[in-house]
Amino acid sequence: MAARITPMESGQDLSEDAGSLPSPFDELGPALLARRAAEQLQAELRAGHIAPGLPTSLLESAEGGKMFGVLVARLPTGELGFLRAFSGMLAGRWDVEGYVPPVFNRGLRERLEPEGEATVKSLTARAAAARSAPEYVALRAESAALAERHARELSDLKQRHDARRKDRHVRRARLQASRTGGQDASTGTGARVETRQPVGEEGLEQPDDGVERSSPKEERARPASAPHALAPASLGDAASRPPQDEPRLPLASTLHALDQEGRGDKAARPPLDEPRSPLASALHALDQESRGDKAERRRLEAAHEEERQRLAPRLARLERRVRALERLRHAVSRALMRRIHDTYEIPNALGERSLLRALFPHGEPPSGAADCAAPKLLAHAQALGLRPLALAEFWWGAPPPAGGRVSGAFYPACRDKCGPLLPFMLKGLEVAPPRAFAPLPPPTHGLRVLFEDTALVIIDKPHGLLSVPGREASLTDSVLTRLRARYPRATGPLLVHRLDLDTSGLLVAALDPRTHAALQRQFEQRQVHKRYIAWVDGLIQGEHGHIDFPMRVDLDDRPRQIHDPVHGKPAVTEWRILERASARTRVALFPHTGRTHQLRVHASHPLGLGAPIVGDRLYGRDGPRLMLHAESLTFEHPATGQRVTFESAAPF
Repeated sequence: MAARITPMESGQDLSEDAGSLPSPFDELGPALLARRAAEQLQAELRAGHIAPGLPTSLLESAEGGKMFGVLVARLPTGELGFLRAFSGMLAGRWDVEGYVPPVFNRGLRERLEPEGEATVKSLTARAAAARSAPEYVALRAESAALAERHARELSDLKQRHDARRKDRHVRRARLQASRTGGQDASTGTGARVETRQPVGEEGLEQPDDGVERSSPKEERARPASAPHALAPASLGDAASRPPQDEPRLPLASTLHALDQEGRGDKAARPPLDEPRSPLASALHALDQESRGDKAERRRLEAAHEEERQRLAPRLARLERRVRALERLRHAVSRALMRRIHDTYEIPNALGERSLLRALFPHGEPPSGAADCAAPKLLAHAQALGLRPLALAEFWWGAPPPAGGRVSGAFYPACRDKCGPLLPFMLKGLEVAPPRAFAPLPPPTHGLRVLFEDTALVIIDKPHGLLSVPGREASLTDSVLTRLRARYPRATGPLLVHRLDLDTSGLLVAALDPRTHAALQRQFEQRQVHKRYIAWVDGLIQGEHGHIDFPMRVDLDDRPRQIHDPVHGKPAVTEWRILERASARTRVALFPHTGRTHQLRVHASHPLGLGAPIVGDRLYGRDGPRLMLHAESLTFEHPATGQRVTFESAAPF
């Protein structure tokens, strides 16, 4: 099916066909020639026709619209015309009348794709059947129920043990208090006092057993040979011990040493049959209760493990089978994709050709590489011997599920798929360097300070001024640099939050680290109330609502943010209609979170307002300025503790 070369409409200024080819990666929009060609194609799409038999309404489905492209070239007749293309497939077809064909070798692909896809589909079906097998489903359900019951039983046991532990703490505290109270009652001071028998001159206790004994002096006066000195009844009796400086007989010394050793053992080890005190017994019982709880948990965990082990081997066997089938399907799918990639032979203006995989790091092109509109257009122009003059790509139809595309808006070639590919295809052509977005010179007038004290400053930031310096050396002017010049004695990070370059309105800065930490804590805890005013491009239905969907940065198209329900961070915005005029709506926006570009994405995405903010070069259409202004800011002043509100009327 031959692609149609559409002649450029007469009456247009078509003098921009000399010089270099504008870069497909140009961020400032297409050249005039490419824009004129795109407008012709857009007029056809707006009339409701993509091609014969394909209405434009196909692009309004939930799957989103399509990226289209045009390439202006000089025809052999000397006239200007353009080729048209779409990315990927359209309505399940690679070939659509009037559009350029795909880049791959059709014959090779037709030979390998049906068989390879059939194999992948078969493995996919087998893996799905294994996952849905009755035994596998039943075992997974039983395992889930078992895990739920185990968690519930452990939780119940923990609650019981926690209650018992608290009860033991109370009882132990009462026992300790009773012991202390008893000591206080006996001494009046809390000191422990023992009642002892009268003490003799040598300080030894006298046993009160009714036996009349001699005094220590009398004992010392007794002759050493007296039978009483060696009487067994007197051994171990403290009263019978001779003074330290009096020599003992050998037998007496031996018996004395044995007696002392026995006394030491008895002092260290009380008899086993000696009863514990009531306090010691009560404390021991509490310890036993604690050990009992730990043993009870171990028994429950062991019982749970035994139940799991009865189920685990059967479930593990089936899960291994499912994983094996999925690994096999993945390996076969990757091998098929490599073979499909090798059906793409990429040409350039020098007459060179390269396999697609050779142009990408590690030989792994992303899915859809070489199927974008730009490589299709360049490959077909080279096949026809045409000299490219200008190229443009634009989105048409509903936004993609992730957002970030607006119908009719122009976009540069993508970096992930076309970044490694197009430089090779453009070899042999004179190509201008890509123009990158550069902000206009920032306003030269000083910062407009609405409020200041010794702790903080409220600034009304103009649009076009960065909040903090950019990475490039030319982007040093910012709110932060101007604040540091104005308040040279201020310490800490100063700015508590930021506004986009294109957004105007209120910013709060702290003049010391303590105030900064206090304000930042209020932002993190969502205690700061913010109100923004915006004009959006479209008429919004309803009067008030909430937008709540997660966002993250588009890794392939920074700094754009996209909707990602899996990896995105929560983002919540409240909105209220203020005015409707012509095809625009004025809204108040109340962000409850502070994600990058949150209000811009929530306005443009179909899950949000479905209407980009006027002048949004990233999520809508470029204009003189972004119609977004931070109008009101309310927070608690860290120094006074009072709730304060600051306002700045929107300048539009």
